[in-house]
Amino acid sequence: MKPQQSPDGASGMNKYIAIAGPTASGKTAAALAIAQHYPVEIISVDSALVYRGMDIGTAKPTAAELAAAPHHLIDIRDPLHAYSAAEFVADAKTLIDEISARGKLPLLVGGTMLYFKALFDGLDDMPKADQAIRAMIAAEALEKGWPALHAELAKIDPLTADRLEPQDSQRISRALEVFRVSGQPLSFFHQRNATKTVADGAQQPAAAALISLEPTERSWLHERIAARFDAMLAAGFIDEVKTLRARGDLTPDLPSMRCVGYRQAWEALDGTSPMAELRDKGVFATRQLAKRQITWLRSMPQRHVIACDGEQPLALILQKVAQFLDGA
Repeated sequence: MKPQQSPDGASGMNKYIAIAGPTASGKTAAALAIAQHYPVEIISVDSALVYRGMDIGTAKPTAAELAAAPHHLIDIRDPLHAYSAAEFVADAKTLIDEISARGKLPLLVGGTMLYFKALFDGLDDMPKADQAIRAMIAAEALEKGWPALHAELAKIDPLTADRLEPQDSQRISRALEVFRVSGQPLSFFHQRNATKTVADGAQQPAAAALISLEPTERSWLHERIAARFDAMLAAGFIDEVKTLRARGDLTPDLPSMRCVGYRQAWEALDGTSPMAELRDKGVFATRQLAKRQITWLRSMPQRHVIACDGEQPLALILQKVAQFLDGA
């Protein structure tokens, strides 16, 4: 099976499949099922899997899973260095073209919805950083706390606030900064860019191949999240975070250490949060992440929803893949 490509081979015209969903929804199992039926190469769409040395807490694919098909964009960054949505888009487009040229099917799999949106709709042309305003917001956060600034954001940009947790300092700060610089909410720029993309006819064809794994019962997903976090703790997650802390050059403000689970473990090891509460806080934070991921997905009308807690989800996924590749 050779993925279809435009006559001129232009970037973005190669067919590819995207599998998205909240954490613990079964994305890895879906990818491996597809890999058993098609010659695929998997492109990770996950802002945590890019980091080396962060294996347990990110539920990184096992050695056997990685051997089932070639994987890309995993273990490509040291935790000291950030990886942006712009870098992801550039890397993903290059990989899509290269994989297609090899006669393989590019399979994008993950739960970082910002990456998916950036790839499908393009990067937003938003106001540049304003260090003075950013410093002012940081000072306000020290005085009032980030939950208070999150509440302020909810008044001016409820769409953005709804997908951010009250302690997400980096994204709350950026959203407030955009509003104060431009007088427009962050969501305005996202929506404007999406409208512009459609009007220009530049929408990525991946929109027709976005398969979304979503639970019909949140309790099903919550049970899987709890079981996964328990398995991480049993596998030595705390020791993994201790090893990262022992390097001496990482801080809790880095994007890598703000990943769900790592942030809570860091606070527990710092003594700012009781170690006995780590499990419950980690599970709660992961549930909140899943909620935000589902909110993102529901803003993507082009997605094809598969009930990950329904009957035979893998069979339905394979059916949808076959329909897409056959042009149905």
